[in-house]
Amino acid sequence: MPLPCGNRVTRLPDYLIKKGLSYVSKHIAIGVPFLFNRKCHLSFCRKVVSSESAFHQIQAMEVEKPWLRSSESDRYSKELDVAVKVVQMVSSLCERVQEHLISESNEQVKSKDDNSPVTVADWSVQATVSLMLSESFGSENVSIVAEEDIQTLTKSDSVGILEAVVKTVNECLAKAPDFGLTGPVRPLGTTEVLEAISRCNSTGGPSGRHWVLDPVDGTLGFVRGDQYAIALALIEDGEVALGVLGCPNYPMNKEWLNYHHRYYRIMSKLSSPTSESWDKGCVMYARKGSGEAWMQPLVRENNRLGLSNLARTIRVSSIDDPALATFCEPVEKSNSSHSFTAGLAHSVGLRNQPLRVYSMVKYATIARGDAEIFMKFAKAGYKEKIWDHAAGVVIIQEAGGVVTDAGGRPLDFSQGIYLEGLDRGIIACSGAKLHQKIIRAVDASWDSSNL
Repeated sequence: MPLPCGNRVTRLPDYLIKKGLSYVSKHIAIGVPFLFNRKCHLSFCRKVVSSESAFHQIQAMEVEKPWLRSSESDRYSKELDVAVKVVQMVSSLCERVQEHLISESNEQVKSKDDNSPVTVADWSVQATVSLMLSESFGSENVSIVAEEDIQTLTKSDSVGILEAVVKTVNECLAKAPDFGLTGPVRPLGTTEVLEAISRCNSTGGPSGRHWVLDPVDGTLGFVRGDQYAIALALIEDGEVALGVLGCPNYPMNKEWLNYHHRYYRIMSKLSSPTSESWDKGCVMYARKGSGEAWMQPLVRENNRLGLSNLARTIRVSSIDDPALATFCEPVEKSNSSHSFTAGLAHSVGLRNQPLRVYSMVKYATIARGDAEIFMKFAKAGYKEKIWDHAAGVVIIQEAGGVVTDAGGRPLDFSQGIYLEGLDRGIIACSGAKLHQKIIRAVDASWDSSNL
């Protein structure tokens, strides 16, 4: 379902369009709040714009009526609405931090005890999401499973980065009203920010509601100026109920996924600001059982009018011929086997070059139909974590795809922070036909894989 994003969305209600077409055709009221016939749909407009083209866009909106759904869609509607707004909000935060990292220095990057990188963005996003979910649902009702803790952040040599996190969080929270959210009435102190990060210490499990967050999935890609994702999901009684993926660098044009993002950024800046061919950044989301997945562009400062921010449904690719299919795999070889996936690709007749993408953006490429297969086979000793998959899995499934382990079984999100009982690896496909071919190929070649 399309979801509004605060005062930058200008979707007008049907009754206004039907009863006042002659007025609306000449003037779009910007600056006046319109409360839709559905709760939670509050659009704000900023100024009066005279535009004949805007009239045609409004006519198109009249046909959709996306908020007129069955009562079943009310389940998780508030949770999904809040989650999308929060991910939009922290995606903007990440863009600002990444721009600073690329243009100035890497002083905002630290190494955790396992030598993996963590940045100001990781901690800032986690704190912001924690605070916004607590504000929306009450801290006593919010359980969050998330990747980061404050151990590295509170070390004596991290004073500077901690100050940067507090500053970044407060800057982001100050913009909460722009996204239809309520922020704190005053800037937060260091202790409050650290407490917000630390509250994300749930271990999940088979019962209850648990939000699952990867604040910056693909931190290495983020540091390198490449692809990354903000992943937020809600798990209830061990089942993924909804998922949201923020992909700030995901280009609207599929072909640009094959270019290093530094070159893509340069070309984006050289092109016209109205050029859709260089448009990048989106949020994808889905609710379990809806049979629909949606995508909306990122909300940006220079895009306040909002008519271009209308969400659209996404579907997986219809390609089922392996010779025409494209498969994704992780960029890094540290916890996955490229050689085994290459052998599998050859055995099932995949001819296209693999699309190597950082983070859960791989799930996004399949959900949107830009690729057909994602395979990940971890090396011995590596355990997959739920925050690396929960949001992406439900989005692909509702977009029409299939995600299982290599034995064909659904991924189990009910056993804590790890995907326990995972059979060899994870296979996500655009359809059942390709999925079955991959499963059979894994069975035929696994004994010689040395994994």
